[in-house]
Amino acid sequence: MPTSDVLLEPGTAVRVSFPHTDAETRQRRPGLVIAATGPAEAPFLLWVLMITSAAHRRWTGDVEIPDPASIGLLIPSVIRTAKIATVEIARADPLGEVAAETLEAVRQHLRRGLGL
Repeated sequence: MPTSDVLLEPGTAVRVSFPHTDAETRQRRPGLVIAATGPAEAPFLLWVLMITSAAHRRWTGDVEIPDPASIGLLIPSVIRTAKIATVEIARADPLGEVAAETLEAVRQHLRRGLGL
């Protein structure tokens, strides 16, 4: 169900159409909301990090999701902090919330990676 009337908070796992960096294709996959943006009174865009299988080769900045089942994922997964996309909030389906410790680890990697 589209969530255009719901503000998704940082730390919310969502299913979105995530763009590929090497092609013009998109794939529906899980992601982690790190911010909602747009006019302050009506944010309509989400900044989302890719969530991928932990079986893939690890990248610097990947953050493990300790309990993937808690957000509806069936396999061990990581949040790939190097892959960020902007998506419309209306096209995001919420899955659940990651633990506060996981979100803080993501924020630390983003601060380092973005030089903040």
